[in-house]
Amino acid sequence: MTKNINITLKVWRQKGPNVKGGFETYHATNISTDMSFLEMVDVVNEQLTLDGKDPIAFDHDCREGICGMCGAVINGRSHGPEKGTTLCQLHMRHFSNGDTIVIEPWRAKAFPIVKDLVVDRSAFDQIILAGGYISVNTGGAPDANSIPIAQEIAELAMDAAACIGCGACVAACPNASAMLFTGAKISQLALLPQGKPEAANRALAMVNKMDELCFGNCSNERECEAECPKEISISNIARLNREFVKAGLVSVVK
Repeated sequence: MTKNINITLKVWRQKGPNVKGGFETYHATNISTDMSFLEMVDVVNEQLTLDGKDPIAFDHDCREGICGMCGAVINGRSHGPEKGTTLCQLHMRHFSNGDTIVIEPWRAKAFPIVKDLVVDRSAFDQIILAGGYISVNTGGAPDANSIPIAQEIAELAMDAAACIGCGACVAACPNASAMLFTGAKISQLALLPQGKPEAANRALAMVNKMDELCFGNCSNERECEAECPKEISISNIARLNREFVKAGLVSVVK
């Protein structure tokens, strides 16, 4: 049943990457429990604008749980308390009247803050550019059944490809590791025949780029898997490690 609630927000405000930030408190009243979390922030921003104040800056795009742009830390949880849910899919019915909600940006050296809740996640783009692709000759599209792929393998590849690159894994990890993201991107290609010719170079290049960008190492605590809105499995990290070790052996032989 729809009802209205009153909540208190403690929001991280920071005017720029080189400006000291801090929490500011806002009171949101008569918030419908049918609203999504972002719609609630929209309402707060409307009031801030009417009061002549700077609205809260936050990332968003599709608002359909597809792009991952909406990422923020809610009460210490990436994307909020609901499992397998992006922030734009989180609804206010999961909160109670009188709650205090703390909203922070992703915290990682590789994700510098742009403003308020907006962070620069272009480090992920650089990892992809390092090797997250296959090189193929252009031409007509091949028949779908020209390269037989076992259903189990195809499903594992599709599960890895479900990663939307939102950065929740990095925000949740105490070491700010990007190994779940990188593992998923390596897995989706390493599992398929089209990705095998460049597998060794891909693994070395993407892991080296990840380290260069100051992401931390995996500590096997599984926070990344728990907070991933697409529930990407850490088995992809194990596959990343295997691909990296095999790539090292191949490079030595060469």
